[in-house]
Amino acid sequence: MKGNGAEGAGPPAESSCPPPLEWKFSQVFGERIAGEEVQEVDIISAIEFDKSGDHLATGDRGGRVVLFERTDVKNYGSRKDMEKQDHSISRHPEFRYKTEFQSHEPEFDYLKSLEIEEKINKIKWCQTANHALFLLSTNDKTIKYWKVEEKKVKKISEMNVDALQAVGNGSISSSSMTSPIGYLPNGGCSERPYGHLSYDLSFPPGGFPSLRLPVVVTSQETSLIARCRRIYSHAHDYHINSISNNSDGETFISADDLRINLWNLEISNQSFNIVDVKPANMEDLTEVITSAEFHPTHCNMLAYSSSKGSIRLIDLRQSALCDNHSKMFEEREAPGSRSFFTEIIASISDIKFARDGRHILSRDYMTLKLWDINMESSPVAIFQVHEYLRPKLCDLYENDSIFDKFDCCLSGDGMHVATGSYSNLFRVFGCIPGCNEATTLEASKNPLRRQVQIPSRPARSLNSLTRGVVRQGAESPGIDMNGNSYDFTTKLLHLAWHPSENSVACAAMNSLYMYYA
Repeated sequence: MKGNGAEGAGPPAESSCPPPLEWKFSQVFGERIAGEEVQEVDIISAIEFDKSGDHLATGDRGGRVVLFERTDVKNYGSRKDMEKQDHSISRHPEFRYKTEFQSHEPEFDYLKSLEIEEKINKIKWCQTANHALFLLSTNDKTIKYWKVEEKKVKKISEMNVDALQAVGNGSISSSSMTSPIGYLPNGGCSERPYGHLSYDLSFPPGGFPSLRLPVVVTSQETSLIARCRRIYSHAHDYHINSISNNSDGETFISADDLRINLWNLEISNQSFNIVDVKPANMEDLTEVITSAEFHPTHCNMLAYSSSKGSIRLIDLRQSALCDNHSKMFEEREAPGSRSFFTEIIASISDIKFARDGRHILSRDYMTLKLWDINMESSPVAIFQVHEYLRPKLCDLYENDSIFDKFDCCLSGDGMHVATGSYSNLFRVFGCIPGCNEATTLEASKNPLRRQVQIPSRPARSLNSLTRGVVRQGAESPGIDMNGNSYDFTTKLLHLAWHPSENSVACAAMNSLYMYYA
């Protein structure tokens, strides 16, 4: 990871620490008015930037996927073009609503008498082609592959009858009672008694030359169309918690509590089970899979985390069924520290590979841990997210908050990590050894409202990044920075970091907040 220094090197001098990021509010979509009741279906449940950072997707509990596109880059050209022209790239990043579509509907499994929620668990962008966007979305049981593209709107030209040839439209379609002669189509005529009531259309001899048949024409207007290309179903007995694209652009994995399946994007009726941790006797089950992700550059490697706080790295080249891991990352338990809650708070809710593939970031209930894939014994850094909650674990267990699953994310350069907390707060930490950058932000138009002017204090300082370091940041036990009690009902579970810029998107209930530094 860039900026972490060579292994064994001492921490940089205090003067070499870069200044902490200064975060500013950028945008909010779906802002909630004070006192407004939020509908359950509108709560955001997934966020994902695409590789370019020009598109952002969110999924909600109502099964909808909403797409946003960046507008400030389009107005000024690409980032590389601006750099060539020495153009300032410190502009205000702006996104706009692009389109939305209903990805999943509620279902019912009649064989198991089980309701399947429409809630979107994960969204992953796939490679673009022919100016179309592709993405995967999943609920608890079914994965769908979507194509979103602009298509020109087709319209039907109106029929037109020349007014000089026929006086009024009524004379064409009305009953003929006045004319003694009834004209037939193709110019024929029929002798009928005067006053004979006719319900046939009246056509003059030779017909109407000005009558035009409707014609389908393609206009210059465009409309965004979302079309489901593939549906990958009936492959998971348990709830899907992760999907991840492979760097080969052809395959992806889906993971539930006990199994990981490998799919080909073009084949929806067949998948390969590559990890199976289900014991012969379910009473012997001690841990479950909580998250899984492909390596960003090596198509044969993937990592998955467990409820016991371990991360396993597997190599698909070793065997068809990867029951044996090639590496396992697990922090040793400190003697005498075990309690009733130890295993619960050790459960990893999310893992992310750094962009260079060298490091893995994991989030458990209390901390963020940064792992070097070349060192299995301990994490290279530990970041305390909300240590003030430790005395409240009994209360959190009673109201089930202890089982909340928080996302984590890394910046594109690997210099910063971020994760969510309660009271709509999220924490941003610097990864440079010797620098104790820790910022607390609130998902609101004033993100620094909860900041307190107390320098961050490291709980433990070591001379080498490879030996691990714990960073905590300023906190007051039990109360927030303004002296108010923390609100465990407002939790910031989902957030994403822009792949190439210091820009973060995070979800607070049904609102999407965006910040930049």
